[in-house]
Amino acid sequence: QVQLVESGGGLVQPGGSLRLSCVASGFDISDYAMSWLRQAPGKDLEWVAAINTGGEITREIWDVANRFFISRDNALNTLYLQLTSLKPGDTAVYYCAAKKATSSNIYFRRTSGYDFQGQGTQVTVSS
Repeated sequence: QVQLVESGGGLVQPGGSLRLSCVASGFDISDYAMSWLRQAPGKDLEWVAAINTGGEITREIWDVANRFFISRDNALNTLYLQLTSLKPGDTAVYYCAAKKATSSNIYFRRTSGYDFQGQGTQVTVSS
């Protein structure tokens, strides 16, 4: 059974940090470009960050540049998102998503069209 399971969310004060994890089962993530998405209350799903199959290429939305860092460990079949300097505006449900990559330098800057997506983990930034 194919699954993506996110964890690591929670309640954190502004300026704090969290590390989100996304563990895949039922498929090998080394063949997949991976992304993090988020959906804030009352807002549309938003693309946050992406990474290619090998982890050498990363991209983030401008709002989280130099604050959020995407990485992966293919040996552990796990995707990560390190969140630092968190702001109340970062409050959202965070989802990981995977799409089969036809070449190693591909990443996906989109909110739909993924092969697999997890159920999400809640991040709340509040004092």
